[in-house]
Amino acid sequence: MALLTGCRGSSALSTTPSPVEVRVGFFPNITHSQALIGLARGDFATALGPGYTLVPTQFNAGPSVIEALFAGQIDLAYIGPNPAINGFVRSQGEALRVIAGATSGGASLVARAGTRLAASDFDGAKIATPQLGNTQDIALRAYLIEHSLKTAEKGGTVQVLPVENPQILDLMRLGQIDGAWVPEPWASRLIVEGGGTVLIDERDLWPGGQFSTAVVIVATPFLEEHPEAVRAWLSAHVAITLWEREHPSEATAIVNREIERLTGKALPPEVLSQAWSRLEPTYDPLYSTILGSAQHAYAVGYLTEPPLLARLVDLELLNEVLVELGLPALEAQGTP
Repeated sequence: MALLTGCRGSSALSTTPSPVEVRVGFFPNITHSQALIGLARGDFATALGPGYTLVPTQFNAGPSVIEALFAGQIDLAYIGPNPAINGFVRSQGEALRVIAGATSGGASLVARAGTRLAASDFDGAKIATPQLGNTQDIALRAYLIEHSLKTAEKGGTVQVLPVENPQILDLMRLGQIDGAWVPEPWASRLIVEGGGTVLIDERDLWPGGQFSTAVVIVATPFLEEHPEAVRAWLSAHVAITLWEREHPSEATAIVNREIERLTGKALPPEVLSQAWSRLEPTYDPLYSTILGSAQHAYAVGYLTEPPLLARLVDLELLNEVLVELGLPALEAQGTP
């Protein structure tokens, strides 16, 4: 697959400007629905126009997206807020900007059937997360701190096991974990295929029931050199988001077809339905919850200093798109 290339200027010896590549990273995941839909239907290619070439790249983990961005291999990406924060902090605020939201909600602590695990009693529990330091891993560890509990490595009794999502499902089926804090669609797979139950829907832990699960980031040099391409991308992103909200059945069908094409396996209908019910496509980055996630990362020790994120979110181009569509502009801190 290819991304979009835009032209910049022409020399006296050239009559055809070279196309500009737009190299986009995304996950084959329901929380990256705008990317899956827009790439499949051609929305982004149409918005960018003939001067650009799309080059999509599939990733499976946020940290690898950040490494690709640092290496100059990615211009724009859909990613979880915590890897975006880490990339911003590691680069002293220079490497990237969050330019839109993608998904709110869609993460839960699912308890194994028959376990004594309770929201107020994690003593001695074994709880899995998808990756050390990822968004759900940080959410779990912050929850433990807030409830005066310690992990085993810090002298407590709660074992946190960072394990890849497919293995988490196997461990739950085998009764080797008590629960798992995971994103969709894995939370729904643990329920439907693993017999688990939702112990904590993370939406219940945030004001208004909304929190950032996925955002759109752009490499700062690309934003500075090609703002018109970024604006075009955001125009398509907003349009897709609004369409998804009005046409959930059609949206989930496209997303599932793309997941099957990219991974070789579609989501079962019941899993897809449950997963979609626990998340919401959005273009709002929900900045206040990004700040909350950053504070959680600092509290659990993944950030060594209090995060300074004043320049992380840049809403200028998104607000231009929203105003043009007759929609309210977002405040600097985001809106509920």
